[in-house]
Amino acid sequence: MSGTSLDGIDAVLAKIHADGQVQPLECVSVPFTPALREMLFQLQSTGTNEIHREHLAANDLAIAYVQVAETVLAKAQLQAKDIVAVGAHGQTIRHQPSLPNGHAYTHQTLNAALLAEKLGIAVVADFRQRDIAAGGQGAPLVPAFHAQQFSSPTENRAVLNLGGIANLTLLPKAAGPVLGFDTGPGNLLLDGWMQASVGKPFDDCGTWGASGVCDVELLQALLTDPYFQAAPPKSTGRDYFHLAWLKDGLASRKLKPEDIQATLMALTSTSVCKALKQYLPDVERLVICGGGANNAALISLLRANAAEALGHDLAVDLSSVHGVQPQWVEGLAFAWLAWAHINKRPANVPAVTGAAGPRVLGAYYPN
Repeated sequence: MSGTSLDGIDAVLAKIHADGQVQPLECVSVPFTPALREMLFQLQSTGTNEIHREHLAANDLAIAYVQVAETVLAKAQLQAKDIVAVGAHGQTIRHQPSLPNGHAYTHQTLNAALLAEKLGIAVVADFRQRDIAAGGQGAPLVPAFHAQQFSSPTENRAVLNLGGIANLTLLPKAAGPVLGFDTGPGNLLLDGWMQASVGKPFDDCGTWGASGVCDVELLQALLTDPYFQAAPPKSTGRDYFHLAWLKDGLASRKLKPEDIQATLMALTSTSVCKALKQYLPDVERLVICGGGANNAALISLLRANAAEALGHDLAVDLSSVHGVQPQWVEGLAFAWLAWAHINKRPANVPAVTGAAGPRVLGAYYPN
């Protein structure tokens, strides 16, 4: 998995049982090289010679995936012949799920054939296209896995993935209907503002943001964006939320950089808590995963904002409490999606994505 944060690659090794329950075995996380990260970052917006540059990036990303996969295999003392398949997400460079007249699309760059060739393992990739073709958003796709792994028959739960974009999966008890959607920015703006202001790739533990003061006027202005008011199904990405979007909101405001970072933490937290209140107000437990789980200041803010928004205390756990390290969850989800493809099991949730019905996701590249 390499996500919207553009920070690197997670390779997760899993044993998946016949009932779909996932047993995580090993994980390796490797940062992108500066050159690959810059290639992928430049492809997030239009530019010259894009087709050529994208194919170069797709090849380089496949080679990087190979290296990380070989590392996790060596760590587990396994060989390619021991592995059924690799589920490979690729890197999203465009996500336009709401274009009218059948023109919606999403695009994840990756040379999956090269990955299969170099690894000697079958690859399942390109998971989002089938859902888009069925009229869905193609995202989020992790709610089906969240439901498999984290639902409870006795407790209303929500799973919050804090990647570059934040997404919620709502899991009512007693096998109620699963709902999920992107709530808005997760780490994306926080990392971008940190890089622009301090020259560091992320705010370690949220310390810098916690040193600032949220500007309520700016927060309210940002929350007026139509995306936050839109009803599910909905999904978003760097196409929509980026530093230019933030700077439009800043307008002529003169604020300290750390106060803007504090406001961006509040934006992530408030948008999540508003969504919880609207769509699962009797939620009892929030399970947090993704890179943002390391942002202690943001997690603390979520606890406080959730109690205020919901009017009751909410148990807030990291996914590690439930058997899966936060950094492993999304990689495991795409391993599970590959398992579902091979077993011809539909893996989208139409109520989440808006697709016309359940679909088997992904494209298969044999070794």
